[in-house]
Amino acid sequence: MFGKVAADILGLSDVGSVIKPENYDKVDSDDYVMHEDNERIYFLIKSKSDEYCFTNNALIHLDGTSATSKKRMLHRYSYATNKISDVKLETAGTVDLDIEIKFKIGSQPFSIDVHKKHIEEVKDLYKALIKISELAHDNEISLRFAKESLDIASTTLGRVNSADNNLVVQFKMLNQAAFQWLEDSKKQYSVKDFGFVFEKYINN
Repeated sequence: MFGKVAADILGLSDVGSVIKPENYDKVDSDDYVMHEDNERIYFLIKSKSDEYCFTNNALIHLDGTSATSKKRMLHRYSYATNKISDVKLETAGTVDLDIEIKFKIGSQPFSIDVHKKHIEEVKDLYKALIKISELAHDNEISLRFAKESLDIASTTLGRVNSADNNLVVQFKMLNQAAFQWLEDSKKQYSVKDFGFVFEKYINN
């Protein structure tokens, strides 16, 4: 009985378990979190062969070839460069032992089996991933609008004739303004840290 309880707590069974924050330091994923850059773990699913570590900046996946092999392949998917999409949650049937959370990050599909006793925690993860997906979509549109508005402004200014006809100065000023506009827009709409989303939806 004790062995079964320990297996569930530390994610040593075939079906994934949600690891509690006090046990994050007992899993391998923690070694690959960039604590030096204030990265932190918000959600962690572990089975015998795999670990799925959701931080404020990325999904860290320790991919085991099998439950009996110690070989692992480490994958890191930054939310800033890999958009989350197609988030789905499959609940358990009457005789099922597991639930399934599915999503794509970038072009990589994931389907993670988790013991059905963790349904409430996985619901929180589902909400967080849905929100990150929506924010990334909205920010992508806003950044595109910012670029389009800059193109319109540049075209309009290009048609204005300057009194002193100093094209070099005009070009330099316009180029600096355009660069600053794009830089500011990128900072505003390219989110790297989604800790605020996990803080809102993950109830640890």
